[in-house]
Amino acid sequence: MNQIRTALSPYCTIFRVNVGKGYTPDGRYFDTGVPPGFSDLFGFRNSDGKAVFIEVKTPTGRISKKQQTFLEAMQKSGAIAGICRSTRDALDLIKGD
Repeated sequence: MNQIRTALSPYCTIFRVNVGKGYTPDGRYFDTGVPPGFSDLFGFRNSDGKAVFIEVKTPTGRISKKQQTFLEAMQKSGAIAGICRSTRDALDLIKGD
């Protein structure tokens, strides 16, 4: 994931999504982060400000239905969105649009 962020840095401003669940010291439950299916990386392409959403997967990793639905919704909204398994995939996604 960090290799992809580094490879895209000349072209995009990219943020990693961090999520978590837990309890406060007084015992209250909390759930931070974004909706289910939200991409691992997001940001914008520097050249035109177009939104970017990247779901990072290993070479054999599978995308969930919620992740697929999210990516499709972002694409329909005009964002650059896709699954990337390598820095090459990410560069192709960003430059190919």
